[in-house]
Amino acid sequence: MKPIRLLVFAISILLVLDASVQMLFAKAPTTPKILFTSTRDGNRDVFIMNPDGSEQVNLTQHRADDQQAVWSPTGEKILFVSDRGGVRDLYTMNPDGSNVRRVFKFKTEEWRTDPTWSPDGKQFAYESVDWGRLKITLHIATLGEQDSEFFVNGSYPAWSPDGREIACSFRERLTLINIRTGAQKQLLPKNVESFQRDPSWSAAGDKLVFSWNKHRVPPPDADRQVHAEWKDKITIYIINQDGTGLQQLIEEAGPYAQYPALSPDGNEVLYTRKINGDFQIFKLDLNSRVRTQITDTAAWNTGGDWFDPAYALPVEPQPQLLTTTWGDVKK
Repeated sequence: MKPIRLLVFAISILLVLDASVQMLFAKAPTTPKILFTSTRDGNRDVFIMNPDGSEQVNLTQHRADDQQAVWSPTGEKILFVSDRGGVRDLYTMNPDGSNVRRVFKFKTEEWRTDPTWSPDGKQFAYESVDWGRLKITLHIATLGEQDSEFFVNGSYPAWSPDGREIACSFRERLTLINIRTGAQKQLLPKNVESFQRDPSWSAAGDKLVFSWNKHRVPPPDADRQVHAEWKDKITIYIINQDGTGLQQLIEEAGPYAQYPALSPDGNEVLYTRKINGDFQIFKLDLNSRVRTQITDTAAWNTGGDWFDPAYALPVEPQPQLLTTTWGDVKK
C-alpha cells in the first residue's frame, strides 16, 4: 500500500506543479490580436483572430455560451463571460484558451457581464443584472479576491487608460464617472436624445467611440415597424474625452451598427452589423474611411477587443482606487 500512496502523492504534486507552470508561463501574443464572439460552432464561443480577419481560432470550445472576452492590459489573461455554471458569470483563461478559472467562488442568481480591466490589471469592473428587480448596476472587484463593491447604477462600463474614470451608460447617457470621487460628467448635452452605450477608449485616453440613436425614442404603443426603423438608426460615433469633436462614423442607412472598439493606436474601429441575416464584424479606417468586412461565416459574429503588444506598456500599480463607499455616491 505504501508505494501506491507515494505514487498518488507524486501524481498530485505533478498536477499542482503543472497548474502553477501554466499560470507562470501564460504568454501574451507577440502580434496584434482581436477577441470576438461567434456562433459558428453551434453556440457562442470566444474566438481570436488577426486584425485582418485571418487565422480565426475557437478558444473556448465549450457547450456553454462564452462571450464578451476582453484582454488584460499585458495580454497575459483574458476575462470573459460564460454560463457554464448555470448563470452568466466571469471567468479567466490564458491567451491560448487554457487554464479556465471562475473569478468568484460564490454563486449568485444575478448575471455578471460586460467586464472591463483597470489599466494596472489588478481590478476590473462589471455589470450586475438583477432580473428579479429589473435592475442593472456596476461593481468593482480586485482580481483574486471574492468581494466586490457597488459603484453606480449603470451599464456598459469601460475603464479609462489612466485609471481615473469609468465611462458607462448612466441613465442611457454616455457618462464619465471619477473612480475616487464619484463625480459624473455627461459627454453630450442633456437636451439630446439618450440611448448612448458601448463606450470604448483609445489607448491614449483622449477619445471614445460609442453607439447611439440620436432620434427620439418611439412611444411604447408605436407599432413594430416604427420600433424596427428606430432600432436600425443606432450607429457608431466618436467623441473627444472633453465632450468636443462629436462625429458620426457609420451612416444610419441599412442595419444598425453596434459594439464599437477602438484599436490601440486609435486609427481603426471595429463594429458589428447585420448582413444577409447574420452579424458580421467590420473594421473602419478613421483616416481613409475605408471599411473592411473581417468575418464572413454564416453565423453571428459580434463584438471585438484589441490587443497590440506595442501598446502593452508597463503601468504603475494604483493601490486603493476604491477610497469611497459607493453606496453614498450612487445618486
